[in-house]
Amino acid sequence: MTTMTDASVREFKMPDVGEGLTEAEILKWYVQPGDTVTDGQVVCEVETAKAAVELPIPYDGVVSELRFPEGTTVDVGTAIIAVRVAGGAPAPVPAQAEAAPAAPAAPEDPAAAATASALAEEAKPAARQPVLVGYGVSTSATKRRPRKGPEVTVPAPAQPELNGHAPAADSPRPLAKPPVRKLAKDLGVDLTAVTPSGPDGIITREDVHAAATPAAVTAPAPVAAAPAAPAPAASYDGVRETRIPVKGVRKATAAAMVGSAFTAPHVTEFVTVDVTRTMKLVEELKQDKEMQGRRVNPLLLIAKALLVAIKRNPDINASWDEANQEIVVKHYVNLGIAAATPRGLIVPNIKDAQDKTLPQLADSLGELVATAREGKTSPSAMQGGTVTITNVGVFGVDTGTPILNPGESAILAIGAIKLQPWVHKGKVKPRQVTTLALSFDHRLVDGELGSKVLADVAAILEQPKRLITWA
Repeated sequence: MTTMTDASVREFKMPDVGEGLTEAEILKWYVQPGDTVTDGQVVCEVETAKAAVELPIPYDGVVSELRFPEGTTVDVGTAIIAVRVAGGAPAPVPAQAEAAPAAPAAPEDPAAAATASALAEEAKPAARQPVLVGYGVSTSATKRRPRKGPEVTVPAPAQPELNGHAPAADSPRPLAKPPVRKLAKDLGVDLTAVTPSGPDGIITREDVHAAATPAAVTAPAPVAAAPAAPAPAASYDGVRETRIPVKGVRKATAAAMVGSAFTAPHVTEFVTVDVTRTMKLVEELKQDKEMQGRRVNPLLLIAKALLVAIKRNPDINASWDEANQEIVVKHYVNLGIAAATPRGLIVPNIKDAQDKTLPQLADSLGELVATAREGKTSPSAMQGGTVTITNVGVFGVDTGTPILNPGESAILAIGAIKLQPWVHKGKVKPRQVTTLALSFDHRLVDGELGSKVLADVAAILEQPKRLITWA
């Protein structure tokens, strides 16, 4: 720890990047002591209980100290980085060094002594002639990275190979988004050894996965004359247990689900419905000029069907105010879409979804999904949801009993859409069929209201023209 009392040292504190968050974990530092930073430059990535967020520094200067290593959870309001602004005094001397005995002086060279004396005199009027940090006379042994001029290769300490590749210390920093870097770190993949396939040389998730398990995919079967292929990174050979720290998004999700399950009395109802006409409409919309370039899939029409059902049964869109013992009926719908990400389950929502046309809803869904996959969902996007949709059908699951998102009254689960024998117009025919499950808070929603909402969604999916007649 260094002593920093000079006014030119600015401390950047962990901000509250959400609404009422109390802590965040430092995932990655993008700067090191001695690096020059500018106002607005991203210096680190942190993970809150809601999302991963990049933090920009609010001033220019030179990094003096990183207060916490990667992987540390820091309280909001705690200083995490110290920056010496331009025009400041020489770099701070470590506290331990201040009390250390002076080293024996070298034999004095008259010419060198005169030069040092002149430099010292020039450094005195600092108010009139600011000295940039890292230049001029230095009274400490602090070493800084060169920021200009030709690169100087410094032998780096030996590092263990990652996934069979040795890290290249002098290679340029590989291009990858923060979630991809986090994935590589979790899988033990060295990004400098990964061949990028994304635009402009950006490393993608697929590139990281391909680099993580090449032996498992391409290695031939071991033979007597050849050494055995190395085991994949995820092998459980000889390992009885693996412990994964519960933190960040997963910790928040676990706490929220436990709180929801043991606070709101859940009721779940199910309905199996023929969605053949809805699937045909999806294909027709894909060819429509108005929908070109937009995300068109069954989820889009199911979301629209739920919005119409809420309009017909507005009391389903409510919340329970325990403090005031009131039911709060919302006259807007912030439609949550549950998204599985490498950091855990998140539920961003589309604000005022009830006012959006089908093309606008498609745009919002596309943006929501893309942002979630990149790990860029903002905390504000996950605040204020009123009802949620979770699509478990993408995993081939028929349906489930979803747990309410805290503060909401209902959540709709979509099962897999499968070709099944179905009685249609008096004959058994192959039809596209799915099962829907609606969980609701029985304090707010009784069986009649919940059944009406679920029945309306099913009726619309069976006859999509009701989107027009009921809207």
